[in-house]
Amino acid sequence: MLKGLLQATLTAGLIAGGTLAATAQEYTLRATANSNENDEDYDGLVVFKDYVEKASNGAIEVELFIGTQLCSGGAECLQGVSDGSIDIFVTTSGGAAGIFPYVQVLDLPYLMSGDRVAEKVLSGDFVRTLRDMALEDSGGTIRVMTVGNTGGWRNFANTERRVQTPEDLAGLKIRTVVADLPQELVKALGASPTPISWPELFTSFQTGVVEGSKNGITDIMNMRFPDAGLKYLTLDGHAYMGAIWVMNNDAFLGMPEDMRRVVMDGFYALQQATFASPKRKSIEAFNEFQAEGGDIYVPSPEEMEAFSEAASPVYDWFQENVRGGPEIFEALNSAVEEAEAELESAYEADLN
Repeated sequence: MLKGLLQATLTAGLIAGGTLAATAQEYTLRATANSNENDEDYDGLVVFKDYVEKASNGAIEVELFIGTQLCSGGAECLQGVSDGSIDIFVTTSGGAAGIFPYVQVLDLPYLMSGDRVAEKVLSGDFVRTLRDMALEDSGGTIRVMTVGNTGGWRNFANTERRVQTPEDLAGLKIRTVVADLPQELVKALGASPTPISWPELFTSFQTGVVEGSKNGITDIMNMRFPDAGLKYLTLDGHAYMGAIWVMNNDAFLGMPEDMRRVVMDGFYALQQATFASPKRKSIEAFNEFQAEGGDIYVPSPEEMEAFSEAASPVYDWFQENVRGGPEIFEALNSAVEEAEAELESAYEADLN
């Protein structure tokens, strides 16, 4: 009798436990990235999903849609976030510039000197300024959650010669996206901007339609551009490849505060994953590039200063021609100055 009672009690407990587990999930977040499973965006989403589902004790479920299952391209996906059919999306400044033109501030050259500065800047009030501007422009529907990384740093690469100074870029046809800012940069450095779609770039190198590009090393090797003649790489690091993670504002605010904290902590974990992923992946990519005969040049401090000075007219162009440009430019500059001061203080404490 006792054995039967225990068995009945256990069975009832399991049924009840199953019912509780089935009803514990209260929120579902649909997250998408127009990338693949080799991309830093995917790494970030996997970390986000794991953290949020565990930290919420199952109250939040995160569904991942990698590629173009839900939408294809920045404008369409951002519209999905705005209308609530998509909860979370990651975009680059180029993908978001049509709606939020001031996000192109992330593409301004030579403002952030390295990973430590960039990661400090993108973890502070600069992103909150960006969030406020995007919320206002979207009518309160699109909320910037964090800014991570997607591919490391943009560098100049070409098929023709080693580039050590801005003068070495003179006359080269450099591939850009259609956006104005990268074209202004290429012109300021004396080269010829040539808008080419990403799928056409390999053939364009082969045929000489373009002779150079502005890419991270992992993109260069993933697309096998050395096979198309891309041989020279200059590590000028002119732009940090920022990834802007956005969320439907109603979906976020519709959660209780404890769940919103979980989501914010999840985006912090995601950001850290995307900061780390390109560092590891770039090691193999750089080694592979050199092993295949690629020439890698690291500019001296004096040469970097020359690049920065040559590119400086782009800052004025941005503030004069981009809506919200002066405000976001000031926010970024202030954040960079603060990050550099903190870093210098850390060096003084740690080097002696």
